[in-house]
Amino acid sequence: LQAQRMLVGVDEGEVRRRVFDARPYAFANPWLKELPMIGMQGGRDNPEAILILDPPPDVILRTNPTSGYDPVGLQRKTGIPVVTLEYGGLLPEERETLYLTLRTMGEVTGREQRAEEVIAFFEGHFRVLETAADLINRADQPTAYVGGIAYNGAHGFQSTEPDYPPFSLLRVLNVAGVSARLLQQKSNAVVAREKILDWDPDYLFLDLSTLQLPEDASGLHELKTDPGYRTLTAVRNGNVYGVLPYNWCTENFGSILADCYFVGKLLYPELFEEVDPVRKADEIYSFLVGEAVFDKMNEMFNGLAFTRIPLQE
Repeated sequence: LQAQRMLVGVDEGEVRRRVFDARPYAFANPWLKELPMIGMQGGRDNPEAILILDPPPDVILRTNPTSGYDPVGLQRKTGIPVVTLEYGGLLPEERETLYLTLRTMGEVTGREQRAEEVIAFFEGHFRVLETAADLINRADQPTAYVGGIAYNGAHGFQSTEPDYPPFSLLRVLNVAGVSARLLQQKSNAVVAREKILDWDPDYLFLDLSTLQLPEDASGLHELKTDPGYRTLTAVRNGNVYGVLPYNWCTENFGSILADCYFVGKLLYPELFEEVDPVRKADEIYSFLVGEAVFDKMNEMFNGLAFTRIPLQE
């Protein structure tokens, strides 16, 4: 909403020193980590820390109000109005929640016009992606799997997401999706290694958040050394690619869109002929966070984002 300069305090997640990072807004606004800390992540606010902020906040915005410090208690303790927000998302069933949150924040901060611009920005990208998805020939559609998805920390290659947003928005055949739908599970899932071997997808994607793990425990290490994974069609054909993490201090929507264009360009090049995924990522980041930050993030991940991952030692 271009209202970041209104901030007078941040939670612990903003000031923590990190070896890896994938938060576009933090790269564009490195000064955030210099602000006073008002509590821990997950809504675990410290009312006393808030009360000594100088200047004091006029309002406290709280996502995920059911976790952490009770918002009603926080307002009572500080005497500062607390506005609770739900995060929402980019999948069709989540968008109205996201848009309501953007409009609420816009009203609170006096950025109503910018909120509408951001909503229109998302809607424009949805139209592009949905138009492409409608043109996909289902008869010869490749299958795909994404591993290494972060969820309450870094995980190995068996960590996936049945409703992985870039796959869902493009209606990619996610091999983990059918089994998960039978279990009514949409969010993060850890699947059996044997299932991945059984599915044998045409394309493998590695969420680079897995590189946070020790070198001998990451999804990348598993793909390089596990004899079973080396038999996979995608590995034998060199169809293993790195994607930017988006689930980092909750969802970074710009990274979801950026990953969509990379996946689309790779799987359906004729539908995304004019798209340069890196340039598109920086267009998205420039609009949402004010700076083209793809290269800065990719540097942290050894240049593996939006490229084929070499698995030969």
